[in-house]
Amino acid sequence: MALKGIKVLEIAGLAPGPFCGMVLSDFGATVIRLDKITTHSIDCLGDGKKSIALNLKDPEAIKIVKIINRSCDVIIEPFRAGIMERLGLGPDILMKDNPRLIYARLSGYGQSGSYSKRAGHDINYLALSGLLSFFGRFGENPSFPVNLVADFGGGGLMCALGIVIALFERSRSNLGQIVDNSMVHGAAYLGTFLYKSQKLPIWGNQRGKNILDGGAAFYEVYKTKDKKFVAVGALEPQFYSQLLTGLGLTIEEAPQFGDFNDMHKLFKTKFQEKTREDWCKIFDSKDACVTPVLDLHEAPKHFHNVHQQIFTNYGGDYTPSPAPKLSRTPGLSSSIKSAPKVGQHTKEILETHGFSCQDILQLEENGVIMCYKPSKL
Repeated sequence: MALKGIKVLEIAGLAPGPFCGMVLSDFGATVIRLDKITTHSIDCLGDGKKSIALNLKDPEAIKIVKIINRSCDVIIEPFRAGIMERLGLGPDILMKDNPRLIYARLSGYGQSGSYSKRAGHDINYLALSGLLSFFGRFGENPSFPVNLVADFGGGGLMCALGIVIALFERSRSNLGQIVDNSMVHGAAYLGTFLYKSQKLPIWGNQRGKNILDGGAAFYEVYKTKDKKFVAVGALEPQFYSQLLTGLGLTIEEAPQFGDFNDMHKLFKTKFQEKTREDWCKIFDSKDACVTPVLDLHEAPKHFHNVHQQIFTNYGGDYTPSPAPKLSRTPGLSSSIKSAPKVGQHTKEILETHGFSCQDILQLEENGVIMCYKPSKL
C-alpha cells in the first residue's frame, strides 16, 4: 500500500481529524489514536486504528507523547491555537526531537488572527469562507450541506493532502514541516471555482436564481410519481435535447433559456407523471444527465456503483471504498478491522517504546494512562 511504513499519531478529536487519519490508514499508514481517559469514544471513523489512552494533564503523559513522537512520521492535532503549546507539545518542541516530523494542525480558524482561539463548527467555517452564501433557494435563508464542505472537504481531506505533499517533499529534503490547515481556508480553497467564475453568465443573479443553484429548470431535483427524486443536470444543449426527448417535449414547448419559473412548473408536472424507476428506464439509455437520487441504502446496490466497487460490504454494512483508485497500490478500507476501544492498545504501544510491565502498571495506578479491560459477563 502507498503509505505502508508511515506512522501517524492522531490526537483524538471530532470528525475532521478522524477522517484525515482514516484516509491515511486506508492507504496503508499505521495510525495510533491518542484518546483521553474515558469510557468510550464517539469516533465512528476509527476502524483499523490503535488506541492509547493518556491523561494529558499529567506531566508523565506528556513525556510519553514525546517518546512516541520520536518514531512518528506524522502528528495530527485538532485543537484551537495555543492548546498544544500550553501542553508542551507544540511543533517547536516535537520537531526539535524529530526533525522529520510532519506536524499537521487541523483547526477551524488557523493559528493566528482574532478568531484563532474561538470555538466553531462546519457551519461557522463555511459562513466565514463566503461559500455558505451560495447555497439555498431564492427568498430563503442560506442552507448548509450538512457538515461535508468544511469538516470533511476543506478540513480532513485537505489536511490529508497537505500531509502527503509534505511527505513527498521530505523524501527529497529529509526534513519535516508544519501543515497548517484551517477549515475556513480549506473550504475557501475548495470554492476557488465559485470565486473565479463570478463573471461568467452562470452567475449574476440573486441566490437561487442562477444556473447552478436551482434557478435553471435543467439543473434541478424533481419529485417523481412515487414521491422519490431524480437529479437533472442537462447543462449543455446536446444533453438538454436528450432531456426533452425523454420527457416527450419539444424545444418550442420548453426552450432551454425560456422563463425559468415556467420551465420549472412544466418539468415538475412532467416528472410527477412517472415513477423514479420509470424515468430511469427512459434516461439510462440517454445522455441527458439524469440520475436517480439514491438514499444510503440504495446507493451501494445501484448497478453502476456495484460494477465500480464504490462500496464494500463488511458484515452486512456498506462503507465507501477508498478513493481514488490506484493501479498498483490501491487503498484498502480500514472497515475490515474493528474500531479500537479507548485504551485498547495502550500496553502494546508502551511496550514497543521500551516501557516495562511494571512501568505500565505504575502509570495506570497513578492515573497517567488507561488500559482497556473487557467487561466480564
